[in-house]
Amino acid sequence: MEFGRAKSAMFFPLYIDNVYIGYWIIESGKMHAFDHVDTTILEVVKDNIVSIFKIVSYQNIVESLTRKDLYSALKTSEYLYEKGRNTIDKYTTSTVCMFKIINLEETNSRINRDTGNQMIIDVCDYIKERLTKEYIFVRYMGPKFAIVFSGVEIDGVVEFLSDLKREVENLEVEDVIVAEENEKSEQKKKKKVEIVNPKLNFAITTYYKGTALEKVLKELEEYLDTADISESDINNI
Repeated sequence: MEFGRAKSAMFFPLYIDNVYIGYWIIESGKMHAFDHVDTTILEVVKDNIVSIFKIVSYQNIVESLTRKDLYSALKTSEYLYEKGRNTIDKYTTSTVCMFKIINLEETNSRINRDTGNQMIIDVCDYIKERLTKEYIFVRYMGPKFAIVFSGVEIDGVVEFLSDLKREVENLEVEDVIVAEENEKSEQKKKKKVEIVNPKLNFAITTYYKGTALEKVLKELEEYLDTADISESDINNI
């Protein structure tokens, strides 16, 4: 009954990797309306329909990948490409910042991983308290974290980051295991608790609405990964 109004139609089955996903149909109220139609353009449209379906499917996958990091309590980097993108793209330009805790791995190996985890917690808690809701803060990967200052030019970020960097690097993180042992010990003689200060290296750049955010983040990541291990600065790339 649905097709009772149609006198002619063109039917295009849709496939992704040889798997049938549905069809596209064009109808006309005239008999033989499509007998001499050049289907070249219609094939292009069909391919674009499949491409859009793929993009939507990939977007759904990305959205389902977002998690909350155990130690930092931040969302993972996938958040930037879904709900976070909605906030970022309210503005024509934004400043994207990525920083690396450059002595995290050394803290894990020289002291212990519990102290390294505590360093992540202390650094992220301190920074979170100083960011507005429009700014998006995520754990990017390992010792690297990303902040998007939505709608803010680089000039308006540098001074803030300079102050933030100085304050964070003044944080004192105690050796968690020794400190806990001292608390439980009834002996008068306690072990000396080693204290470590976080060291951060920053890279910042401008993001323009409608461009590839993932490419911008990749460039920042590559810079931080190839920088000298002793570099602790704010670099505009």
